Amino acid sequence: MDQALRDKLARDPHRPRYHFLPPAHWMNDPNGPIQYRGEYHLFYQHNPDGAYHANMHWGHAVSRDLVHWRHLPIALAPTPGGPDKDGIWSGCAVLHEGVPSILYTGVHPQVQCLARSYDDMLTWQKYPGNPVIAAPPQGLRVTGFRDPFAWREGDEWRVVIGSGLEGVGGAALLYRSRDLIHWEYLGPLCIGKIEESGKMWECPNFFPLGAKHALAVSPYGKVIYFLGEYDGRTFRPETRGLLDLGESFYAPNCLLDNKGRRIMWGWLKEARGKEAQIASGWSGLHSLPRELFLHPDGALGVRPVTELQVLRGTHRHFADLAIAPGASYLLGDLRGDMLEIIATIAPGDATEFGLVVRRAPDESEQAIIAYGVAERRLSINGEHSSLDETVTRKVVGDILGLTGLKELTLHVFLDRSVIEVYANERAALTARVYPTRADSLGVDAFAVGGSARVLSCDVWEMQGIW
Repeated sequence: MDQALRDKLARDPHRPRYHFLPPAHWMNDPNGPIQYRGEYHLFYQHNPDGAYHANMHWGHAVSRDLVHWRHLPIALAPTPGGPDKDGIWSGCAVLHEGVPSILYTGVHPQVQCLARSYDDMLTWQKYPGNPVIAAPPQGLRVTGFRDPFAWREGDEWRVVIGSGLEGVGGAALLYRSRDLIHWEYLGPLCIGKIEESGKMWECPNFFPLGAKHALAVSPYGKVIYFLGEYDGRTFRPETRGLLDLGESFYAPNCLLDNKGRRIMWGWLKEARGKEAQIASGWSGLHSLPRELFLHPDGALGVRPVTELQVLRGTHRHFADLAIAPGASYLLGDLRGDMLEIIATIAPGDATEFGLVVRRAPDESEQAIIAYGVAERRLSINGEHSSLDETVTRKVVGDILGLTGLKELTLHVFLDRSVIEVYANERAALTARVYPTRADSLGVDAFAVGGSARVLSCDVWEMQGIW
């Protein structure tokens, strides 16, 4: 990377400072997260030549604490004339007999390939007999065939591949193997309905969670999860929901670490045009690492990993603040675009309440994190988040589904153009905003239709990770 690009990226007010992203250029799906010899490795879809989707490689980084990352050389690049000549698409990483091994998709046509590392994951050797799965199962008319996700089950490997059955819906196709090379098709792990979960399931993740199994799929939009029962061949969903209530989080991937935590990252897409992305020299980043778990009532839980607390700097605390409709400056002169906020609010008789962030002094720019009591909906209103009319400015969110709500804890991470929210450890909501004003930094609480109360609010300035 030349010095001019390095300087431009350092000056960019929209470029996050404590979320993971590559040194420059394009990033999309997280790939193959794995813990190896005490370190976390994260791979990702990457175009090393520019901030646009093309020429897919696997970027690579390593961390000891899930927070601070060190970039490593690109792990995988297309081989001219090989089955991955048109791109190294998404997949997973596992340890087979102690050897780090990657399963990934080569494209045009979509086939599954294998690579291994014999030097502690610094370099990778592609299996000379690639592809190891050369085509979809015979007799199936599929809408896609990509993004393998593997796990150990007994004395064999299992893998699901993202797919869809034409005219039916998205599907996760199940295979087994003893050596990661020779694979036997077992049948569909799960099949969806087009009208409910789309025609193609990208980036399937399948794993045990508490007493249940979870299947997460990405059907060209929001990421859907199912919780249910697995009998070794098929998965029967019992409940479903969204892994993120917004429109920025997509194509997640996860690992089980040595503390027994199921940790997930997702790609946070840009909400600005291709021209702006290319001009800026970067596009895309990953969400903060999220821990998935089951609540005692069986509902999916989601929370940021505790390791992020190491980034906390200057702290401010507020408590027992009444929020009257129309009130402002309840949090005094609190300002910032790199903050962690944990606010617990009692709704009182308000019809809507929440937090305002990235607010300009004259309110010409602001983003509103809101909970609507009657509709039980959590949202981020970005309609006035930027004076730049070329960026996407809209309301994103969905039903949170809390009944009998007595208090709502909003755990918010602001990182330049990222707003990442966790609500009562039961839902996440992410949005991208691009304020134009350097003074769009204000933070406040609000209520509509009645009064609410801030029971407590803790705010930390956050440090960068690089």
